[in-house]
Amino acid sequence: MSMAGNLRKVTSLGGVGGLRRVARLARRRPRVDLSHPARSPLGSSVVNCVTYQDGVRTDARGDLVDAVERVRKSRDGFVWLGLHEPTDSEFAGIAELFDLHPLAVEDAIEAHQRPKLERYGETLFAVFKTVCYVEHEELTATSEVVNTGEIMVFVGADFVITVRHGRHGSLGPLREELESDPGQLAKGPSAVLHAIADHVVDDYLTVTDSVQADIDHVETDVFSEAGARADPGRIYQLKRELLELKRAVVPLSRPLEDLATRPIRVVDPEIQAYFRDVSDHLLRAKEQIAAFDELLNSILQAHLAQVTVAQNEDMRKITAWAAIVAVPTMVCGVYGMNFEHMPELQWRYGYGMVIGVISAACLALYRGFRRSGWL
Repeated sequence: MSMAGNLRKVTSLGGVGGLRRVARLARRRPRVDLSHPARSPLGSSVVNCVTYQDGVRTDARGDLVDAVERVRKSRDGFVWLGLHEPTDSEFAGIAELFDLHPLAVEDAIEAHQRPKLERYGETLFAVFKTVCYVEHEELTATSEVVNTGEIMVFVGADFVITVRHGRHGSLGPLREELESDPGQLAKGPSAVLHAIADHVVDDYLTVTDSVQADIDHVETDVFSEAGARADPGRIYQLKRELLELKRAVVPLSRPLEDLATRPIRVVDPEIQAYFRDVSDHLLRAKEQIAAFDELLNSILQAHLAQVTVAQNEDMRKITAWAAIVAVPTMVCGVYGMNFEHMPELQWRYGYGMVIGVISAACLALYRGFRRSGWL
């Protein structure tokens, strides 16, 4: 049996086991036509599989192996295969067909990777962290602000494989936008890689703008009259969510720099200029995140200072009232000792005089504390 026949079986069955087992299962499970994108020979993880010739989408006929064979035979165009959270068994046939490196395949399946760019022979493997802003009516100490996902991209001379993880970051609208510009899409798989990078970085800028609105709201609350009573948990929560955003944005600088400056065989030289533009947008997002981090630190310090000032004011008020109360306490304590011979003890107006002295002393203390701002 030919190699193409073996690959066709492996691909149609998701790459389970050896060729003998594949052959046994193939008799139970017919091949599925890729012209029906809702159906897939690899299961529900396949989102779409499209062939492009000169930047124009072509009709899908046969299965994935047929599509790859047509592209390689014509030496023109490429195949774009989109997957969503594939399992190991579902991805095995794809890895065999496109000769993907096992380490890259492992990263694509397990996810939770840092943004990076790696080369395995003639194949480029890129990891992008996707982010989206979680809408909320009111920011609390437990509000989720930023949600992250991942997009892994395998780029070869005649194929693009995208593996998406997470509930957001769909590439359907991006695919439609690319198909509306055949000239750009005709530059090959690297045009798709650029479009994905640009799409991901644009989402970074969108999320940072939304996060800025939350920071402005917290800043307004902290510097209001009741700022000392503001919940500091919201500030810490924003810092945690900002850290999540930072983990997605900052490590992408080096991969984009490599794509923009270093010669890579599968990247069209005309596309490198576009990657420089994406790198500039990423730099703007990094600067915004760094500024937000500094601003949140300042807001937190201001809030702690306000709390300290409020506590000092409370202590001064307590001290002032304690001093005022000390006057009658002292006088009453003296006259409560029950000695027989005490000044003015038998005097008819002694009680009135003591009450008058106490009142005058307390009033004088109260006015003095009011002038000094303690009350």
